[in-house]
Amino acid sequence: MSISNLANAELDLRNICDWPQYMQLAAGSLLGVAVLIAGYFFVVDGQLERLNEARAMEMTLKDELELKQLRASNLEAYQEQNKVMRDMFNGILQQLPGKAEIAELLVDISQVGIGNGLEFQLFKPQQEQIKEFYAELPIQIRVVGTYHQFGNFISDAAALSRIVTLQNLSIRKADKSEPSKLVMDLTAKTYRYLSEEEQEQYRKEKEKEGKK
Repeated sequence: MSISNLANAELDLRNICDWPQYMQLAAGSLLGVAVLIAGYFFVVDGQLERLNEARAMEMTLKDELELKQLRASNLEAYQEQNKVMRDMFNGILQQLPGKAEIAELLVDISQVGIGNGLEFQLFKPQQEQIKEFYAELPIQIRVVGTYHQFGNFISDAAALSRIVTLQNLSIRKADKSEPSKLVMDLTAKTYRYLSEEEQEQYRKEKEKEGKK
């Protein structure tokens, strides 16, 4: 068949068997290509997407495994560090007085002031502030003395066997007639550890507050 005849030929799609052989081969090739393209988009493309997801999951699992291996290799060092921290914490707790010792500590603070020649105008313990495992006891203090006496008082208070912190210091002149005399206001804070019963009560109160 010539090209001119091919151009004028009418192909019956319902009777492909009557087509020339080369036309049948061409149509079959085109159909095969169409099937391959459709198969890629409907089958292969979805498989590639799942493959990429699996690779991403594999990388995540590898990272998690490496992290767990690192933690396992450092477990012994972590346990040793944890023991050191517990020992330090227990050492700090031992510096906190119990409830029965607070009165004695207050006397120690006042004696430090008197021993350094200070005159107390105010020594007023405030309401305890309960924390998770300890309680803070603020004490408002006003004393009269000299800079030198104030310095000795602060130094000696810091050297007490129990923890005492001095905050909110302010100093002013006491009286024009006595220029060497000064007035110092401050807040001394001491701390005591809570008993197991008090800690349990604290946790229960916090749980109630969290449910409100």
